[in-house]
Amino acid sequence: MDQFHASKNRYNTMEYRRCGKSGIKLPLLSLGLWHNFGDNDNFENARSILRTAFNNGITHFDLANNYGPPYGSAEKNFGKIFQEDFKTYRDELIISTKAGWDMWPGPYGNFGSRKYLIASLDQSLKRMGLDYVDIFYHHRPDPDTPLEETMGALDQIVRQGKALYVGISQYNAEDTARAAEILKKQRTPFIIHQPRYNMMDRWVEDGLLDTLADIGIGSIVFSPLEQGILTSKYLTGIPENSRAATEGSYLDRSRITGELVLQIQQLNDIAQGRNQSLAQMAVAWLLKDTRVTSVLVGVSNVAQLEDNIEAIKNINFSEEELKQIDTILNY
Repeated sequence: MDQFHASKNRYNTMEYRRCGKSGIKLPLLSLGLWHNFGDNDNFENARSILRTAFNNGITHFDLANNYGPPYGSAEKNFGKIFQEDFKTYRDELIISTKAGWDMWPGPYGNFGSRKYLIASLDQSLKRMGLDYVDIFYHHRPDPDTPLEETMGALDQIVRQGKALYVGISQYNAEDTARAAEILKKQRTPFIIHQPRYNMMDRWVEDGLLDTLADIGIGSIVFSPLEQGILTSKYLTGIPENSRAATEGSYLDRSRITGELVLQIQQLNDIAQGRNQSLAQMAVAWLLKDTRVTSVLVGVSNVAQLEDNIEAIKNINFSEEELKQIDTILNY
């Protein structure tokens, strides 16, 4: 592929929101590298997605230690693309990674110990060829490690210059408040929470979003399309080659019921009335709430990314539209 020169118009259309009370602003859309950046995926396609994202003002690339497959390969492939395409733009980028899920065998490659988090980030930096990441997350709560130890590791990582800011993912409201209290005492720049959130999975509305607003912490939400359910893919059932049709995927075939297909069809009617695809409406629905700093999108090709980018052109909803969506989804 030819040498990359970023578009001079890359900041003309993207909007940015302040991340909590921090000095950082994030684009309304951020790019997640959970899928489609591993060794089993097409490298040039991954590169095209990253280039298109940056050319459209998406300045935040989100990774984790075990993204792939195999584990570590998304960071390794991103690192190669970074060195070739984005190194000169490093100061325009927010690069994040995480640790908390299983990464290597034995008792020290999982959850939230100081040993695991610090060792994992050292490995991540080597794979990506970076001196530091902008945000480092604890990827999930650890029921066995004291919160003080996990938060202490995040503090140490910042003090060592390996991350500028820290975040957490999937913590409930109570543990988020406790984590914030510990990190505030240590004066650690805790600025962001990454929860799962979409029209069909609204657990964050039961206290977490309010807690984040009270503390002054931003949020970046993942799985906005509910594993592809909130797209046109399942409007008539389960197509071949879809996630639901694939054995061992994150989306079980049994979820695509007749009732669900009817809900998707009704939501699609509302989206069409807004001149949006269902996927675009699902992304826009999340951004209607300013407590959501950014929506993390994962795409398999450039066309999907461009479709998501179109969503930010209309993130306003009428009261009637919101009521209809809630009625359809039984909220």
